[in-house]
Amino acid sequence: MTSTKIRVLCVDDHPLVREGMVALINRQPDMEVAGEAASGREALALFRTLRPDVTLIDLRLPDINGIDVIAEMVVINPKAKALVVSSSEGDVDITRALTAGAQGYVLKGMPREQILEGIRHLHHGLKWIPPEVGGRLAEHLTAEMLTKRELDVLGLMVTGARNREIGEQLGISEETVKMHVKSILAKLGAEDRTEAVTIAIKRGVLHL
Repeated sequence: MTSTKIRVLCVDDHPLVREGMVALINRQPDMEVAGEAASGREALALFRTLRPDVTLIDLRLPDINGIDVIAEMVVINPKAKALVVSSSEGDVDITRALTAGAQGYVLKGMPREQILEGIRHLHHGLKWIPPEVGGRLAEHLTAEMLTKRELDVLGLMVTGARNREIGEQLGISEETVKMHVKSILAKLGAEDRTEAVTIAIKRGVLHL
């Protein structure tokens, strides 16, 4: 008789976190761990061979970003079901993960029941966005996204580079940089450059 348990692939580069998830899942009568991976490449290799029902995945992996892993999983199998379990609370990270193909997003600080419920929901073809995660998305629902050039400028602002230095590195005039900085502050609702960087990191616009 074949198993009717939900087969789960656990992907996290922290051994203790991964072991905790494996133990939690294997204690459930309706679930079993099909495999575990510590990197994006390992996750994709196991996903191809194991064909799990649900994949639990962190966004911060040592080789490939979890969002890119999810996108590749969907290419391999359009019916792939990925539940992100991450410490990143930024609305931009959440949005990127869902856009890439994740069906659910749980924060690591949440009760473990949220993960289990998420697995069951995804297995039944439903999405799983807990209120805490939905609230973070709603906060910035109407926020205007930064352009590619603004992201380039913001990335150099993190290093402490001044407008002239940013312009030299990007091959644009200092006046153009000033315009981009002004737009960045407005879109992020920041008073100055330091606050803009802080907000960008918190929301997942930037990763250090």
